[in-house]
Amino acid sequence: MTHTVRYSVVIPVYNEESVIHETYRRLQAVMETTGETYELLFVNDGSQDHTAAIIKEYSAMNSSVKLIDFSRNFGHQIAITAGMDYASGDAIVVIDADLQDPPELILEMIEKWKEGYEVVYAKRIQRKGETFFKQQTAAWFYRVLRASTDVDIPVDTGDFRLIDRRVCDEMKRIQEKNRFVRGLFSWVGFRQTAIEYVRDERAAGETKYPLKKMVKLSLDGLTTFSYKPLKLAGYMGALLSIIGFVYMFMVLYQKLFLGNTVEGWASLIIIQLFFSGMILILLGIVGEYIGRIYDETKNRPLYIVRDYHGLERKDRAGMSSVMHE
Repeated sequence: MTHTVRYSVVIPVYNEESVIHETYRRLQAVMETTGETYELLFVNDGSQDHTAAIIKEYSAMNSSVKLIDFSRNFGHQIAITAGMDYASGDAIVVIDADLQDPPELILEMIEKWKEGYEVVYAKRIQRKGETFFKQQTAAWFYRVLRASTDVDIPVDTGDFRLIDRRVCDEMKRIQEKNRFVRGLFSWVGFRQTAIEYVRDERAAGETKYPLKKMVKLSLDGLTTFSYKPLKLAGYMGALLSIIGFVYMFMVLYQKLFLGNTVEGWASLIIIQLFFSGMILILLGIVGEYIGRIYDETKNRPLYIVRDYHGLERKDRAGMSSVMHE
C-alpha cells in the first residue's frame, strides 16, 4: 500500500484546553519545516472540557489535523494505540500534548530515521518541574523493570518517540488489553537508538498521571513483561515455610528438653500477623496476573470511538470504511 502521508504525529489528549493552542502551533511549525506531507492525529481520551471542540476547529481549517474522539476515557496507553491504528504515515511520532516533550526534537528523530533507524526514542537526562518523590520512584521503577525482564527496555524513557511504518504495523498486531506501550516498542525489536533531552515543565494545566495511574502503569509494565514476581512469591513462600518449621522445632525443643513453655501471647500474635500479611501479599501478586488473564479472555474492544474528523473509520485489522468530515 502506498502512503501519501510522510509523517503521522499521534497526540493523545485529555482535558488539555489550556495548552492545546500552543501544542498545535508548535507542532504545525515543526512539521512545516520538513517540507513533506504530514498529519496531526489527535486522540481525545474522553476529555470533559473543550479540547475536542478546539481540535475540530483546527481540523476544519487545516486538512492535516485529524481527530479520533473516544466515547469515554480509556486511558493514555489505549489512546496511543488508537493513534497508531489510524496513522497512515511512513514514520509515526508519539508525543503528549502537555509540551513537556519538545516538538522541536522531532526533527532530530527524523534525521535518525533517515539514517536507517526504525525506532528513535527520547531519553530524559533531566526532568524539570517534577517532585523528588516522582523522580526517584520513576528511576527506581525503570531499573527494577529492566532487571526483571529479558526485554531490553531503556531506562528514563517515556512514550515520546518515532517509529517506522513496519514497527507500527507490527504493533497493530498486538492484542493485549493491559498495555505498557513503551515496553512493547522494545519487545518488537528493530534497529533502535536514543536522543537525549531535558524534559520541560508542563506548559499549562495539571498532570494526567496521578499516583493511582502511575501505580497501575507500573503494575502493567511488571506483569506484562515479567513473571519474576510470581517466582519471587514462590521463593518467599518457601522461606516463610522454613522459618515456620525452624520456629516449631525451637518450641518443641524448649518444651521437651528444657521444660520451658513459650510465655505470653504477644509473640504469637506478632508472628501470626506477619505470616498472614505475607500470605495476603503473595495472593495479591497472583491476583494481579489472574486479573489480567481475565481481562484478556473477555475479548472486549480496546476502545470505542464516538466520532471521527478528517479520517476514515477503521477496525483494528486496518480495514477502512466511511470517511467522516
